[in-house]
Amino acid sequence: MSTSDTGFSCFLKLMYQIQDLCKSLFPKAATKMFDIKAWAEYVVEWAAKDPYGFLTTVILALTPLFLASAVLSWKLAKMIEAREKEQKKKQKRQENIAKAKRLKKD
Repeated sequence: MSTSDTGFSCFLKLMYQIQDLCKSLFPKAATKMFDIKAWAEYVVEWAAKDPYGFLTTVILALTPLFLASAVLSWKLAKMIEAREKEQKKKQKRQENIAKAKRLKKD
């Protein structure tokens, strides 16, 4: 892909490559596949004619993914905090053991 290609034409080239790959892997199913270019043109036309409806649909479609991402991020943060707390506890315990051993030697 050359640098003069627009983002949309790069997207179309990629979609055609995927379509060709699918046709070679699944020759019987290739007749049932829809036309990627026509679909992409439809989406672009829809976005141009009704931008608010398009954005609303995209946001509604992505909202569950954003929510799942937020929940998983929160869980990961809690796990990291618990691990750090446990490591600090172990480190303090090791320091106390070392301190007790030093006091016994004296």
